[in-house]
Amino acid sequence: MYERKTTPNLNCGLDLIGEVLYGKWKIRLLWFINEGHQRPSELQRKIPDASRRVLNVQLKELEEHELITKKIYPVVPPKVEYSLTEFGKTLIPVIAALGQWSDEHEKRLRNVILKQIVSSDLDSSLIS
Repeated sequence: MYERKTTPNLNCGLDLIGEVLYGKWKIRLLWFINEGHQRPSELQRKIPDASRRVLNVQLKELEEHELITKKIYPVVPPKVEYSLTEFGKTLIPVIAALGQWSDEHEKRLRNVILKQIVSSDLDSSLIS
């Protein structure tokens, strides 16, 4: 298991939210769980680019940060469902606002990101 080598900087709200939401898939996991996709297999289908292992690690971290709860049903085969805690539900309007901002600036953001990718590809081809 991953062991942190440095103490996190928790001096302000932005540091705290970064510590809780840092992870490529965490925001999407929270959003999809809020939409009702609660089983691990459903979440995997919604985020096919993520490995099952990474999703499990990030779900565990969200659980440790008290944003989601995990319910294990005593059946064979085991059934697991995730749901947002009341605390986790308070993040949904924030995530929605970020999504709206991104939608409003979609073209510009896409161009900036693609330009960065192309520039990186050119740099690596020049080095080779």
